[in-house]
Amino acid sequence: MLIAPSVLASDFSRLGEEIARIDRSGADWIHLDVMDGHFVPNLTFGPPVVAAVRKCTDKPFDVHLMIDDPMRYVPEFQKAGANLLTFHEEAARDPDRTIEKIRSCGMKPCMAIKPATSVETVFPYLGRLFMVLVMMVEPGFGGQRFMPEMLDKVRVLKKKKPDLLVQVDGGVNEKTAAQAARAGVDVCVAGTSVFGAPDAAAAIRALKAAGGEEPG
Repeated sequence: MLIAPSVLASDFSRLGEEIARIDRSGADWIHLDVMDGHFVPNLTFGPPVVAAVRKCTDKPFDVHLMIDDPMRYVPEFQKAGANLLTFHEEAARDPDRTIEKIRSCGMKPCMAIKPATSVETVFPYLGRLFMVLVMMVEPGFGGQRFMPEMLDKVRVLKKKKPDLLVQVDGGVNEKTAAQAARAGVDVCVAGTSVFGAPDAAAAIRALKAAGGEEPG
């Protein structure tokens, strides 16, 4: 299982240092949550901040767009240094064109779905997606409770397309990472459980150990 610590849980007054620290601690990817205050009731940052911290690590930037009409901003995030670009099916005016725009800009296209969204919604796009992100909480704020019933979506996706990467985000800790692994999750986004830990490297190792069980 890959671990992608979310900078939403970091100390924003030292964002560059925090990303460098989490890189040294063994993060596989760096997860950056972009929120616009419209699609979700919170604001974070945009392409300029992503570009500013790109020099702090060589790890892949896993950028999660929680914004309306994401296709408009695809080129800006490519220029900023994103490697994976995840958009919400619920926010895209034309998911097909959004996927193609991301691919044409040289990034890996990924699609996210909220808890209330049916997993079947993503089926028409699976052949062109690098990854599907199943939200385990309502997107917009960190520190929410993990919703284990969302893991049924993961099981459906892995049965439908076994080679698809499936990511979960929200409420990930050692206990829930083990549950995720048993459902077949490939990538866990972890915020507070990593950035808030006394030893981030130990926290990442513990999550990986918890996720080392065979899916089933």
